[in-house]
Amino acid sequence: MCTMLAAVLHDFDDLRLERVPVPQPESYGDVLVRIKSCGICATDHKAIKGIRRNVTFPTIVGHEPSGIVTTVGPGVSHVRIGDEVIVQPLGHCGFCRHCRAGNTHYCENAFVTGGDGPEDVRSGAFAEYLLTKETSLFHKPPDISFDAAAITEPLAGAWKGVIHHSRMQLADDVVIIGAGSMGLLCLMVAKAAGAAHLIAIDPSDYARRRAHDLGATHTIDPNEEEPKERVCEIIPDGPDLILEAAGPIEAVRLMTALRRRGTRWNVFGITTHERFELDGGETHFLEGRMDASFGTTTLAMLQSVRLMETGLVDTERIISHRFPLSQIHDAIETMSSAERTKIVVNP
Repeated sequence: MCTMLAAVLHDFDDLRLERVPVPQPESYGDVLVRIKSCGICATDHKAIKGIRRNVTFPTIVGHEPSGIVTTVGPGVSHVRIGDEVIVQPLGHCGFCRHCRAGNTHYCENAFVTGGDGPEDVRSGAFAEYLLTKETSLFHKPPDISFDAAAITEPLAGAWKGVIHHSRMQLADDVVIIGAGSMGLLCLMVAKAAGAAHLIAIDPSDYARRRAHDLGATHTIDPNEEEPKERVCEIIPDGPDLILEAAGPIEAVRLMTALRRRGTRWNVFGITTHERFELDGGETHFLEGRMDASFGTTTLAMLQSVRLMETGLVDTERIISHRFPLSQIHDAIETMSSAERTKIVVNP
């Protein structure tokens, strides 16, 4: 029996490097991918550390991979052995009402490899090989590295939130709360889309420096300045678009405080079940537009590949650390570092 090295999560904070059987593409549309790179998402870290509890053990997490097709199952016609590919973790049926409407991330028959959301959770990409469906694969442009390509899915999430849902327009004044990896990807998308003022708010010196390097026109330390006052100094009329990409409920409250008439605002980063209040009358008369965005669609993935292929967004620029799979424990611990953005694992 052929085996592979994989990081198997047996319980919270019990991640073990083991030899496990290599999965075989036996069902219609199955494809086996040799993983070259896989980004670590905060949701992966939360699952391993027990912060996210909707996990069934044992499991292999990791849902931001790129790699090379090694074996194909029956019925596969759009990829061949040797093709360099990007894997969308979410698989969809293509036939339910949500898929037919283009909302493939709502699919009633969805599965996910190495992530969460659907009930059908399959082994992920903190391993040497990944079994997925042909419909979840996108060809990797030859000029993009495997490491950069591994960030296609989070970039797709940023594009979906900034452009597709919140309808950012040329010369919009944009505020992004939180300059971690997702906030920086949102920032780069907004920069590419022609933001006028592009303000990043984050308490971390490191994060603010990275935001400045990637195109922020202004950065704000909320521990040193009153963020609403500072935003009003920079944009007296207030922002056109605010994206909360931080996670804590305080970031959502700050976002609501920064609204002016007509502001579009996106609850992008928070995933915990916490409450915030809105003044009904104020919200009515401000006539803003609230959006949220989770997951990706096939359209978002295509647009993400296009952004990288044309050089509008260089995802390589947010990679701060790289680790071989054999050092997965060091990679996971580095997720807690104040000076890191995107971490990539190379099986």
